[in-house]
Amino acid sequence: MSGWCIGNLLPLTARERLFCMIAASAPDVDGLGIIVSEHWYTQFHHVLGHNLLFALIASTVLAIFSTRRVLGFVAYCGLFHLHLLMDYWGSGRDWGLCYWWPFRSGPGSWWMNPYGWDFFSWQNITAAFLLLLWTVWIGYRHKRTPLELLMPSLDRRLVGLPAETASSEQVVVSGE
Repeated sequence: MSGWCIGNLLPLTARERLFCMIAASAPDVDGLGIIVSEHWYTQFHHVLGHNLLFALIASTVLAIFSTRRVLGFVAYCGLFHLHLLMDYWGSGRDWGLCYWWPFRSGPGSWWMNPYGWDFFSWQNITAAFLLLLWTVWIGYRHKRTPLELLMPSLDRRLVGLPAETASSEQVVVSGE
């Protein structure tokens, strides 16, 4: 939700707002190791996707497909790093970030936060709730949801706009 909310603060297209959501979620691609095994998850989560190199690659790829490439790159890179910041504080004391991977790894290369709060904490629940309220407000104010590009008909129904149909676009010309 952070990508959607921040993306709506900028003069971006629907596709670029979708890219903002992707950029804000991209670091967690390294969490897919859980599909293989718990060992892969614990070994590679917060390593493969939670680093500067991946931030630059992901932001560049998304910017290439954006209308406003420079603004897009800056927004995507910022949202990527917002994810890292939220993980640094909100993943618990046992989860660090290996930000300089693959250039530095091993002992001493992890950024650990001894003051980080647990994943299921009042701080994370509050942040999620506030982002949800912000998302609802965007739907009310701007008449769009995070589904605007992927499911436009559902998006329009959720914000109370009439669904676009072929019959509503037909022009009736009267002979009178």
